[in-house]
Amino acid sequence: MKMQKLMWIAWPAFLVAGVLEMLVFAMVDPQDLHWFGQPVALSRQGVYTLSFFVFWGITMLSSGLTTMLAISPFELNQCPWPADERPAACPKPEAGNSP
Repeated sequence: MKMQKLMWIAWPAFLVAGVLEMLVFAMVDPQDLHWFGQPVALSRQGVYTLSFFVFWGITMLSSGLTTMLAISPFELNQCPWPADERPAACPKPEAGNSP
């Protein structure tokens, strides 16, 4: 299940990063970029690569936050241990709820 949720985050972020890359660099020439008043010392391909990974990281963070906020309170508060191995601090399931 964890790998599936990772794919819910990584693939949409990858696709959005690709679209952002196309949109940004359709209007901006990497050779015209400056960092603290100095020209960027990377090649065009270096700027494209670095910016793609920055866009991908930001959109993964956004997708991850969305996935985290979509977790129901029941899933979040559910005790991960089986009923016979629960520590005292782990609440027992109420009637009608699965363990």
